[in-house]
Amino acid sequence: SGFSGEVLGINLPWWVFVFVAMAIIAVLGYRQVDLSVKVLAILVSLEFLIVLILDATILIKGGQGGTAPLTATPFTWASFTTGSVAIALLFNFASFIGFEATTIYSEEAKDPKRTVPRATYAAVLTIGAFYTLTTYLMVEGQGAAGLQEYLATLQPDPTAFLFALGATYFGATLTTVMSLLFISSVFAALLAFHNAVARYLYALGREGLVPAQLGHTHPKHLSPHTGSLSQSMLALVVVLIFVITAQDPVLALFTWLTQLGTLAIIVLMALASFAVVAFFARHRDLDSNVLRTTVAPIVGGLAMTAVAIYAASQFGLLIGNPESPLRWILPA
Repeated sequence: SGFSGEVLGINLPWWVFVFVAMAIIAVLGYRQVDLSVKVLAILVSLEFLIVLILDATILIKGGQGGTAPLTATPFTWASFTTGSVAIALLFNFASFIGFEATTIYSEEAKDPKRTVPRATYAAVLTIGAFYTLTTYLMVEGQGAAGLQEYLATLQPDPTAFLFALGATYFGATLTTVMSLLFISSVFAALLAFHNAVARYLYALGREGLVPAQLGHTHPKHLSPHTGSLSQSMLALVVVLIFVITAQDPVLALFTWLTQLGTLAIIVLMALASFAVVAFFARHRDLDSNVLRTTVAPIVGGLAMTAVAIYAASQFGLLIGNPESPLRWILPA
């Protein structure tokens, strides 16, 4: 909505664009996964490219708008403990959400035993390296000193930080392109999440944990079409509630539900880790590797549990209102 008003001169409410995007995602999710994959591949490649161009520019020109050499300040312990560690941890986990989606496409892959593990490790390593490098360079681009105070001036839209750096380092034209690609990146994320939810519902329906009709695929497209339709309807209802009650789309719809969703995913991953241990304790004949079936999932489960408890205890900070009753209502 902001991009349309500022660049195109067309001013429309934010929810108009939301419903248009929702309709496109509903169509893509209903059809075979190949179509979604092609759309995602193009969008993600362009998004990676524009951010890598910014990374390279900061590397070449230096930090603080190109006036100072790069430092190691962001990697110091003092930097790590400054501000809210809970918010940092939750956004960190949010950045990795979706890496496990490789497994839910195993039935649609030609050689899942080989391609799914490779894709999962590649996703984790790529996301980790990309976000670490980019975040470091963004901090250096503005300068670590006074960064929190600067970011406070950008509220309620902290995404403006990326575009401010773009304007400083490579001018207005590429920054406009970056804005457009930021919009497409949110669309790509929503499409990926939509497809993931549809396939989770399909698997749950097939196992009899949700209505059985969700556990069927489309006769022509071979997609989990009922799960896709269910997710589209749920998204429509949730967004309508926020539209009717005139809630701020960034502060309420995005921040509240992103933080809540991330917390829920962490809890689910902890439970899944302990479920792995329980499963192989009952079926030891399926895999004799103790590191893979016991040690790794216990370590992962304990780490996830610790982060989930800490994040839940700090939820008031995460939604930007430490005194709000939502700080315990939402996690509950």
